[in-house]
Amino acid sequence: MQRLKALVEFLQKTFIILFVAQLLYIIALRWVDPPITVIQLMSWIEGDGLKRDYVAYEDISPNAPLAVMAAEDQIFPDHNGFDWKSIEKAMENNKTKKRIRGASTISQQVAKNVFLWQGQSVYTKWFRKGLEAYFTFMIEAVWGKKRILEVYLNVSEMGKGVFGIEAASRKYFKKSAKKLTQTEAAMIAASLPNPKKYTVKPQSRYISKRYPWVLQQMNNLRGDPEIDALLEPANNGKTKK
Repeated sequence: MQRLKALVEFLQKTFIILFVAQLLYIIALRWVDPPITVIQLMSWIEGDGLKRDYVAYEDISPNAPLAVMAAEDQIFPDHNGFDWKSIEKAMENNKTKKRIRGASTISQQVAKNVFLWQGQSVYTKWFRKGLEAYFTFMIEAVWGKKRILEVYLNVSEMGKGVFGIEAASRKYFKKSAKKLTQTEAAMIAASLPNPKKYTVKPQSRYISKRYPWVLQQMNNLRGDPEIDALLEPANNGKTKK
């Protein structure tokens, strides 16, 4: 009985320490770029390489954040991290169709990219989903939309072993992310569903069909006050988060 009590106390202390540590880490990432992510580390271990170069939001063309919102999450300024309507549609779709449909917002993707790992077994699926929901809620509360978007543009895989908009821009277009044109940003954003499969250069058939749609959506989103507010740091050279 004494041993059981000691074990429970040890587990409680361990939980508290881990909780405080991860909370401090989340808070630190409000200003500090993630040193490395599990996904980046696995890319290097598996031989895909690791090219990345974190840059400040003001050093990214406003075309890039606009393109990823147009391609991945058009209601990004409006939701609290979860697009409940899309989640419901995805759940209904997945009941009857073999092809699984996702409904991840940019916030959820950042939570997965920064704090979690790729792939999931039947044993870890719901545990991972729970962690994803928790981290999504926390970064929405602690970071805010602009910081989430900035981290997304810096840590997302945008090609085989290529992480972040700066590395992608230099690899595909031989220029910094600050100089990306609207079309170039749309091409990169079009690859995001599966950047290892849908290649920007050489341009895959999927990219050639999808990026004109992304361009159209970018034009549709321009002028929306909430969208424009998120693009503002990239336009005026001041990082407001």
